[in-house]
Amino acid sequence: MSRLTDLLAQARKTDPQLAADLEAEFRQLTQRSQFGLVFERHQPEAVELPGRPVRRGDTVRVLPPRGSLTIGDTRHWVVTDIERTQDGKQAHLTEADVDPEVREPATSTAALEDLVVVARFEDPIYPGLVETGRVENGGPDKPFHTVINAENFHALEMLTYTHRHKVDCIYIDPPYNTGAKDWKYNNDYVEEDDDYRHSKWLSFMERRLQVARELLNPQDSVLIVTIDEKEYLRLGMLLEQTFPEARIQMVSTLINPKGSSRSGQFGRSDEYIFFVALGGASPSPQPLTSEWQGSRATTTDKLRWVSMIRSGTGVSRRDRPSMFYPVLINAHDGAITTIGDPLPLDSDRASYSAPQGTVAVWPLRDDGTEGRWQVGAETARLLLMEGFLRSGRLKGDRTAISYLKSGEQKKVLEGAFGEVSKDERGVISVQGQSTVTASRIPTTQWALAAHSASEHGTRLLSGFLPGRRFPFPKSLYAVEDSLRFYVKEKPGAVVLDFFSGSGTTAHAVMRLNKQDGGRRQCISVTNNEVSADEQVGLRMQGLRPGDAEWEQWGICDYVTKPRITAAITGRTPAGDPIKGEYKFTDEFPMADGFEENAAFFTLTYEAPRQVRRNRAFARIAPMLWLKAGSRGRIISSLPERGWDVAQAYGVLEDIDHAPEFLAALEADPQVGMAFIVTDSEVAFQSVARQLPQHTTAVRLYESYLHNFQINRRA
Repeated sequence: MSRLTDLLAQARKTDPQLAADLEAEFRQLTQRSQFGLVFERHQPEAVELPGRPVRRGDTVRVLPPRGSLTIGDTRHWVVTDIERTQDGKQAHLTEADVDPEVREPATSTAALEDLVVVARFEDPIYPGLVETGRVENGGPDKPFHTVINAENFHALEMLTYTHRHKVDCIYIDPPYNTGAKDWKYNNDYVEEDDDYRHSKWLSFMERRLQVARELLNPQDSVLIVTIDEKEYLRLGMLLEQTFPEARIQMVSTLINPKGSSRSGQFGRSDEYIFFVALGGASPSPQPLTSEWQGSRATTTDKLRWVSMIRSGTGVSRRDRPSMFYPVLINAHDGAITTIGDPLPLDSDRASYSAPQGTVAVWPLRDDGTEGRWQVGAETARLLLMEGFLRSGRLKGDRTAISYLKSGEQKKVLEGAFGEVSKDERGVISVQGQSTVTASRIPTTQWALAAHSASEHGTRLLSGFLPGRRFPFPKSLYAVEDSLRFYVKEKPGAVVLDFFSGSGTTAHAVMRLNKQDGGRRQCISVTNNEVSADEQVGLRMQGLRPGDAEWEQWGICDYVTKPRITAAITGRTPAGDPIKGEYKFTDEFPMADGFEENAAFFTLTYEAPRQVRRNRAFARIAPMLWLKAGSRGRIISSLPERGWDVAQAYGVLEDIDHAPEFLAALEADPQVGMAFIVTDSEVAFQSVARQLPQHTTAVRLYESYLHNFQINRRA
């Protein structure tokens, strides 16, 4: 329910008539026509943090008894005190979010083990990270992909410290809001018959997109969002409102050629992809096969000669008089002999006399009116000399004149067609067929076999994780193709997916790296939610979120991390070589794996006082490593000397040892960042001024605390 609905419910208990009058006014306001995307912004979300120790002052929820299948008490409570009893620890609670002027807050007590901490989105958080594993197959110098187990809103806020304006591409596949228990709002599944279903989804998405906006590079980046027909209209308007300066396009892509049958409706076979381009971002032309439906892409197995007459409406001699000149053709054999000079605009072409034995061919359109050539006379002479200009059969004073554009000329000169010679007219002739594919930007209709979600999503994933299920994974090659248009020319791109699910985006980034030797990094964010069906069986066993036996079945631990590990190592979780080969752009055995590194983390929630006192360094340390580029080792603790330098960054805790620290930085030009722990601005500036030119100074913990204090959102 929305915040207003909650307040009305409270008002009915004290003044029913006032509540009824307010509700009537509210309904009248909501019935007015308004321009743009109008939706009820629901009270900020809250997320449960199983496993997080309960402290005095925490907001909590009381869990139902173990073995129960009911939701239990959904109210939020504040822990006012914790005491030790004979049966363990007990917490004293006061009901949260109650206006004392409306009614007195309820009080209660509960066993500490029956409480779960709740993080509410209006409160600032102070995040940390705990590493839960890694796989290294790319060598010490290659950056790491990262997987973060977290509520994605809080993970996004964490990334505002490490990656603000540094992300080149965000690819997300958010919940489609089908009503099939595919997502939660405030810890409850959103049902299909929920009157607030669409506005809850919009509230959910808007908060995340607003933070994501802070991460994207405003000068050159792209947000890619996939969606189906249930929310694509609302999503489109939300993107327009959130990114008003962006260029937004929507692509329709075929993901299920057979179609998914729906009672009384057309079968669904496609979905939609929004491309939100910021700054100078634009899709780069790619080698595309004829599979790209509606595109102009064709495989160039032979030379592509194009007409030299300029086509199109409104193209005439008067537009470019310098491009109206005669091409002189040998009247006997039809070969081009020479290129004449441009005819002045005030001269009639009938006054021109062709040399003896030649015919003058002019750029005349089909209706006989005077047009113009595509290139000037000097360029045409060069083309003729190189053999890149040719004529067709001469009929009177008309013949087809065609030439090779620069791209085709380059293929010839680079030997793409094998042996090259010239015919009796001096025109280029090739013996072989080109293996080069034309580079194009496709249209907004995509119909490729590679994008079949069942074949290259579900079936492919089952090969990496035999026996493990994940609903509706994307085709690996569909994600790869979408990314390629924007990060092909960025070998060091940072790609983020904060609805990463099975980890397809990270897998696709690794594929791109293998194709061109890139060092792109993917940050994957997913929670460890257990599917609704599996939760029933686990609860009947007396298990709860936070129990090890429960968490092992969560998305992150059961699917995401094992899939990325399997992709890198080429082996299933059981240790067997993965069967089959990758297809399309780059074909090789899946068992070969990738020369990549990946590290896995779980988000933690820190107390700012502990951070300021330097008592949370071990959990802040991975964030420093992320901020410095996710390369090399993590400085998880400092030696007695009070400083350390890794491959990408250094940390100085003891200012007295600054000279040795500075010398170590000077000796390694790859160290790009230095974190200096001090409460003194003067001391920080003193060290910062002495840093080598290749190193940027960051003050701890001032920069960290300030970042998350200003991230407070209502």
